Amino acid sequence: MSLYAAYATNLDARQMSRRAPHSPLRGTGWLPGWRLTFGGEQLGWEGSLATVVEDEKEQVFVSLYDVAPMDEEGLDRWEGVQLGIYRKVKLRAQTLDGEVAVWTYVLNDYEGGLPAARYLGLIADAAESAGAPDDYVLDLRRRPC
Repeated sequence: MSLYAAYATNLDARQMSRRAPHSPLRGTGWLPGWRLTFGGEQLGWEGSLATVVEDEKEQVFVSLYDVAPMDEEGLDRWEGVQLGIYRKVKLRAQTLDGEVAVWTYVLNDYEGGLPAARYLGLIADAAESAGAPDDYVLDLRRRPC
């Protein structure tokens, strides 16, 4: 079984194709028991950074990528893993074909603070383009910023 990267905060396939050109999009799914939120306001360039946190009552829409080894190190650098900004967490995503093993980036900081309107808009637009349900996208667009 492959281990996919699950992206809740970067659902933009065009952007991912530039950051990880050897890592094809394999589909979408959900991270049950997780919630999209924001934190690390002092780390962000325009407000808080997107992340996911455990929440048994929620789920997060994600894009799933089959990350090639040659792209993984670059993604880690982009997400600031070496700087301790994000860490990789292994978990399971639910897809229409069943459960798959994934890893995702989780912020190493406290939840809280508001994202910039532009940043939140990019996340919502990308979720819509990736095929997230309308109510999920609407909830993103209604979040405070």
